[in-house]
Amino acid sequence: MPHLLLPKQLQFKFTESIQIARAQQVVFDYTQDYGQRLKWDTFLREAVLLDGAAAAGPGVKSWCVSQHGIGMETEYVSFNPPRVAAVKLTRPAGLFRAFAGSWRFESIGPHLTEATFIYSFVLRGPLRLFSPLARYVLQRNVRGRLRDLKKMLEQPN
Repeated sequence: MPHLLLPKQLQFKFTESIQIARAQQVVFDYTQDYGQRLKWDTFLREAVLLDGAAAAGPGVKSWCVSQHGIGMETEYVSFNPPRVAAVKLTRPAGLFRAFAGSWRFESIGPHLTEATFIYSFVLRGPLRLFSPLARYVLQRNVRGRLRDLKKMLEQPN
């Protein structure tokens, strides 16, 4: 995950994982397809690639808005199919002074993948007092997103 260049005591980080009964490449490709994103990512109400990008990749920017109306522009800083995609916040937005996330996909069998989301963030100014609450809410939402991803990918065609 990209380093946020902020004192460690200001950063909040968490990790959530789930096993999905699909091949690693299938899981990676599906999560990075912005045409499919809102079908499984119930945390978001908008997810688009910016600047005319047709697909996610290194240096590509995206705009995502949560169901709560919080939007952020991120840029892909790592993109290594089918193993990892990582983004960082391009400028402070909403609650966040800094944000970075990586999605890792590990093949643990021919048709079984462990998907791991790792998020790190720093809230803006006095909002930092609410960092533990924000971590709890974000982590709960990520757990739900992973469950929704699993459900979508494992349903019969």
